[in-house]
Order: sequence, then C-alpha cells, then structure tokens
Amino acid sequence: MSYQWLSMRITEEQERRQRESEVLERLPRALQELQADLRACIADYQKAFGPESVELAGHLSRIRITVREKRDGKWEPIAKIEILMDTALPGFQADCPGGPLTIEVGMLPEDKTYFRDLKLDEYITPEELTRRILDRGLFPKLPA
Repeated sequence: MSYQWLSMRITEEQERRQRESEVLERLPRALQELQADLRACIADYQKAFGPESVELAGHLSRIRITVREKRDGKWEPIAKIEILMDTALPGFQADCPGGPLTIEVGMLPEDKTYFRDLKLDEYITPEELTRRILDRGLFPKLPA
C-alpha cells in the first residue's frame, strides 16, 4: 500500500538533496568569485595607500587578508580577516574586525548565487558582502 503523504515527502526530500548538492558543488566557485571581488577592492585600496598596505592570500577553502599601516618606517599589521568555506552551512564564515559574519550561499536560476547574512537575516549583494568583510579592517578609525 502506498501513502500519498509519504510519496510527497519522498519527492520533497529528493528535491532538497538535489538543491543541496548543487549548492555544495557551486560553493568553491562562489568563494573564488568573492575572492575576485575582494581582490578588486584591495587593488583600489593599494592604489591609495601603497602595495604593502594590504595583502590577500587565497587557498582552496580559505581567504586571508592582512591590513598593514606604516609606523616608524615599517609596515605593521593592524587587522587580519579570514574567510572560510563552511559546507555544513553552506556558505562562508568570516572572522573580521567588527565581529564575525556567517553568510549563507544559495542558488538562483541561471547559475547565480545569493548571499544571506544569517545574524541579521537579510539578503545582501556582493557589494554589501565585500563592505561587511573589509570595512572595519581597512578603515578602523572611521565611524561604522
């Protein structure tokens, strides 16, 4: 005997697993795209304050950013930002000045992604994501 509720729930679970698989497959590329966006922001900052003022290093599932300020003729680190891919979420965990960020990554039609700040429960654009990650590290003495 087949139950209608069970059949519906099986279909729902199959669709959920398919979406989850697609997001997990897309997540590394989303991190690479975020890294490219951050790199563009950092290039502008370096033009204004010098190439030694900030450094970005990326690995398979992690991005590290070190912000430096010139003090007594030497470049001293003043902030560190680390972004990790989190497959359990799925999304990114960002440890940055101003507090940690938990960003959910999801799929939209046409292979596009969305970002959602879980703490504030709001969807954000890639521009807003880069601001939330970089702002307090790059500009610690300016008001938020």
